[in-house]
Amino acid sequence: MKPFAYKDDVLTPSLAHAIDTVLANHNGDATQLVGILLEVQETVEHHYIPKDVAYYVAEQLKLKPTQVYDVVTFYDALHSTPRAKYTLQVCSSAPCHVNGSETLCETLQRLLNLEVGEVTYDGRFSIETIPCFGACDMAPAVRCNGMVFGNLNSEERILDMLRQLD
Repeated sequence: MKPFAYKDDVLTPSLAHAIDTVLANHNGDATQLVGILLEVQETVEHHYIPKDVAYYVAEQLKLKPTQVYDVVTFYDALHSTPRAKYTLQVCSSAPCHVNGSETLCETLQRLLNLEVGEVTYDGRFSIETIPCFGACDMAPAVRCNGMVFGNLNSEERILDMLRQLD
């Protein structure tokens, strides 16, 4: 096998090592591609799958790069473009809506001065609405980088959450 040619500067030797660890934890099993990519995405700054990372994963799993990109573009949890350091996911399901998720989202937009889908000028925050992530008992809630913050029913609690992320 020929050595991997770096496509850009995202795939550093330390990131390649981290990806190799993820692949080893999955026994190099290409049938676990979704799980592998989710873990790899968490190791990449800005939580996405850059082109050179996708190529590297494809090469290591003996897949075509298009097979990896098909998975990345199919699943909402996987991203091919850089994301904010803190992506604030607001639940848009009916139970959360009834419990104030719309007000939560509006408050976040006002406090951060951005719309849903935008990223702050410094790349730190973005807001997105997503379907249920299983925190109905804590609605309204936000999930950010795997952590769930619940009962965000006041501006004070929302500010406290933002401070915890800072």
